[in-house]
Amino acid sequence: MSQSPFQKFQKKKKNSVIKEEFRQEKKKYRKDRNAFFEEKKKEEYQARQAKKGGMATKAADNLKGKSAMGNLPASQAVEQSETGNRQSKIVKGAEVSKPRGAAKTPHQKSAKAIAANDNTPTGIMPLNKFMAHCGVCSRRDAVEYITAGKVKVNGEVVKEPGYKVLETDEVIYNTKKLFVTKNLVYILLNKPKDYITTTDDPQGRKTVLQLIKQATTERVYPIGRLDRNTSGVLLLTNDGDLTQKLSHPSYEIKKIYEVKLDKPLTKADFDKIVKGLKLEDGEILIDSLAYADSKDKSIIGIELHSGRNRIVRRIFEHLGYDVKGLDRVMYANLTKKNVERSKWRYLSEKEIRLLKYMNTSKK
Repeated sequence: MSQSPFQKFQKKKKNSVIKEEFRQEKKKYRKDRNAFFEEKKKEEYQARQAKKGGMATKAADNLKGKSAMGNLPASQAVEQSETGNRQSKIVKGAEVSKPRGAAKTPHQKSAKAIAANDNTPTGIMPLNKFMAHCGVCSRRDAVEYITAGKVKVNGEVVKEPGYKVLETDEVIYNTKKLFVTKNLVYILLNKPKDYITTTDDPQGRKTVLQLIKQATTERVYPIGRLDRNTSGVLLLTNDGDLTQKLSHPSYEIKKIYEVKLDKPLTKADFDKIVKGLKLEDGEILIDSLAYADSKDKSIIGIELHSGRNRIVRRIFEHLGYDVKGLDRVMYANLTKKNVERSKWRYLSEKEIRLLKYMNTSKK
């Protein structure tokens, strides 16, 4: 199968239809992006206004008890004081400010880059979220550790995952104090077979972390899981918020797989999968299905957004097929293009930004 996933699966469309779909997708992308940065600006503006209000109140309180302003009323004294402060700011600004349009220094980043990478939590947060930001595990795994009584906050065992903690609180897990991770890492791995997607394995089997041990010293963990015998695109990060988002069903993260069966898929079974199958844990609907190779109908391409356990294998096993090979060729619009099997790469800033507000309108 080619590296451009699902290209063979789609029916040919007229140029006008393709262009219109592209325009609509581009329009939606701009809308989501603008909404994200608009919200960011609003939060920054509110923070500045709150800070200014606090400074003005403090200045008024200081001036009320003073007569050094020539016995002026408090309101006039405040006005003169504020005028003096503005003039002082202008003088200082003339000394240190740079002309508009001046070139950035090498260490400066754009606002978009900061928005994409500045995900360090501040203030109060739930305990399971705190553990995820410390790079210990995902939020879901943190819930298990907390309810099992393995976490202490300020010397006391806490079993409630939603317990609110501060960054200044002492949180102990496995006799070690946890600290919020400042350096966020995002890695795309082209997972091979015979590797499991856990951070460690009591049975001593090979894990995906062994493949990326040269990538970072930070503690990262996989987003979602691939079976031991399933290969393809796998994301690893220490960003707890992004992990929670991509794992949540409401965001409907798209996945595309190439499936190799033990025998050709019949037209009758093809239609059953497209219409929807009723499995032991409920009905499953897919987004698209096609023969990946017109000459070999045992190779299938399937697109879906469900995150249920072993869902692709169970779909075909339900109809009496044995899955000989399963490869994830796309996850959240990321592909394994230019990444050889067992190799990895870092995500670009643009890819990180897209992931962070992907499908936000669906939540």
